[in-house]
Amino acid sequence: MLGALNTFDRHLLREWLQILGLVLAATIGLLLVQVLYDDFRQLRELGARGSVFWRYLGVTMPNYLSIVLPLALLVSLLYVLGKLHRANEFTAMRAAGVGFTRLTAPIWVVGLFCCALSWWLNTTVVPWSVEESRTMKEELEFRHQTAKAIPADRVGALYSVAFDNSIGRRMWFFNRYSKSTDRGYGVSVSELDRTRRELARITAAEAWYDPARNGWYFRRGRELSFAPETGEMTGSKPFEEKFAANYHEKPELMLLIDRRPTLLSLWELNEMVSYLEVERSPKLASYAVRYYGLIADVVGPLIVIAIAIPFAVSGVRVNPAVGVSKSLGLFFLYYVFSSLSTALATKGSVDPIVAAWLPNAGMAVLALWFFSRLR
Repeated sequence: MLGALNTFDRHLLREWLQILGLVLAATIGLLLVQVLYDDFRQLRELGARGSVFWRYLGVTMPNYLSIVLPLALLVSLLYVLGKLHRANEFTAMRAAGVGFTRLTAPIWVVGLFCCALSWWLNTTVVPWSVEESRTMKEELEFRHQTAKAIPADRVGALYSVAFDNSIGRRMWFFNRYSKSTDRGYGVSVSELDRTRRELARITAAEAWYDPARNGWYFRRGRELSFAPETGEMTGSKPFEEKFAANYHEKPELMLLIDRRPTLLSLWELNEMVSYLEVERSPKLASYAVRYYGLIADVVGPLIVIAIAIPFAVSGVRVNPAVGVSKSLGLFFLYYVFSSLSTALATKGSVDPIVAAWLPNAGMAVLALWFFSRLR
């Protein structure tokens, strides 16, 4: 690869990669300020000090890399290509017989590398960052609540947790679920028939999942039975402890069900989409669009390059900083495409996979239009 680079290739890459590095550093710096603004006070109140605080920042920052990369590519390309265009360097090279495809070949090679980098970030680094930063914050909350002598069953507790397993025909409800003890308290599990009439119910003071036996333990509760035709209770049997070997619901999934899609990692989104598809839940669209959108973002660098090249070199020769301001309009247009596709998917007008690719498809059409006007 390096041997195939000519003088202009090295000049182009040197100019571009310098600006790309500066834009990445500046953007990450702004995001660092945003994280400090959002989380600094909360982390201080939770007792984060010294290395813990900086480790949290280090774990959180990779979550933003996949967002920063396309923006940095667009801004840097518009700036550098506009600068070269203003200096007539492209005109001179084309007058010397060098084709436009050959002139921009190094940019496309870097774009392919950025696509591979985006895939690695979205499938490996970002999911780890999302889950690890959330775990760190939860651990700080646990320690803070423990230091305040809060009862163990209320440390890290989530209240009013409900879960509907339509395949297993069970409805779950916890008054609270403590992540500190990994147990639910004030538990009620209803077993339903095919028409969703209640057949039986287990109520218990507490319950917990045993991964070794792949089932649930219930303690200090009662088994109730009902006549499905009338809904009347036909039996009641107390128990001190009961193991339900046929209850395989994972608490991790139960606790994800009400989280916003943007707060979940790619792995968690995949788990949610698989569950909601079976459930045919109306919540599926928003989670599926987010999941497939993260996958579609892998081709984002190539689309950004396809827009930036004709957009920069076909314009008038003005200050290259004007190209940077143009990027704001392009990202606003992308936001419009994204919001529109999500709304269409939520209403059921388009499939979530189609909706996830619509913003990239819209920007790709825009890139083709720019290229068609390129002389």
